[in-house]
Parts: sequence; C-alpha cells; structure tokens
Amino acid sequence: MNDEELKRVAEAILFASGEPVSINEMHEALDGVDGRVIRAVIEDLREEYVREKRSFRIVEVAGGFQMSTDPLYGPWLKKMRKSSQSNRLSGPALETLAIIAYRQPVTRAEIEFIRGVNVDGVIKNLMDRSLIKITGRKEVVGRPILYGTTKEFLQYFGLNSLAELPKLKEFSEADIQLPEEEKKEAVEGESSEEIEVSAPGETQRPD
Repeated sequence: MNDEELKRVAEAILFASGEPVSINEMHEALDGVDGRVIRAVIEDLREEYVREKRSFRIVEVAGGFQMSTDPLYGPWLKKMRKSSQSNRLSGPALETLAIIAYRQPVTRAEIEFIRGVNVDGVIKNLMDRSLIKITGRKEVVGRPILYGTTKEFLQYFGLNSLAELPKLKEFSEADIQLPEEEKKEAVEGESSEEIEVSAPGETQRPD
C-alpha cells in the first residue's frame, strides 16, 4: 500500500481501538511495516488534525497512541455526559494515589503514616478501578504488601510514563520516610495482612 493508504489504515486502527495502540501492535497489524514508518505516519496524522482544526487529536499515552478529543471541547462533553460521578476520584483517593505514584513501591502502613488515617477502603477502591496493583512484598520482617500504579493509571491521567509526573517540590524524601520506631510497629502490624482484593488481570498472588 502507498503512504496515503497506510495513513488511513493506521487512522482506522486508532479510531476503532478504545485503548492505546503501541508501535509494535501497529507493526503486527500492518503486516510488518517498519516501526519508524508507522511513527512517521502517525505524526503526519497528528499534524493533519491540527492543520485542519479537528475536534480530536492523537495523543501518546501509556506506551501507545490513542485518539482523544481536544480539551477545548471538554465543557460541552461534560454537559452531554452530565458530569458522571462514577469516573471521578474523591479527595482521599487522589491523596492516596499521589503517595503511591511518587513513592512506589510502597506499603499500606507507609501510606497511612503519611496520610494519618486508615486507607484500607481507599486502596480497595483504587484496586477495583485498576489504578493500582500489588507489586510484591517488602523484604523486611513480616514482608508487608507493596503497591504501585498501573497502565490504567497512566491512561486516566493522560501520561505516557511515570517520568511525566509533575515535580512536587514540597514533597521531599524526608516527608515520606518512616521513623525507625514507627516503621517497626508498622511492619509488625502488617505481618498478618491478607490479600483480599486483586486488580483485574492479576491472576497470581505474590509469594
């Protein structure tokens, strides 16, 4: 196929996909077309949409490319959807998610020490929404569970990688370090913790 046909096929793939599509996935779908050619085609599409002032664009997010509406039209889309509450995160959920994102991998006790409140319910909610996942266990006494963010987290916030997280000057390393005494108590308190929830797609529990 010629360049124009290739561009339209790539456009159709992005349009039909509800998830970010990686260059490798495009490579397979397009019968082995070189990844550099695919990226160039996608860049042509992005420039075309900007040039023609389309209401949508192509964004690079979570390791792939995805079609997205221009933020300029967000207010109208929210009105149409009546600002669905089901897609919103509460203040406590956002605070907990921020700690996990910047400190990961992190234990529940460490999160609770920073926030000063119990986070069992918030963690369950974040895992049910696939925004965080269990990444293993900390190699200390009691081996408490460690949590980290997911690909869905990157999609939710429109990030391509964790490196794109904004820098928080006020969020220093000292703010998130447990004093030795509290750390010991936290570990002992977590030694009997059970895994009650799992993110979709997580079929194995850490040893």
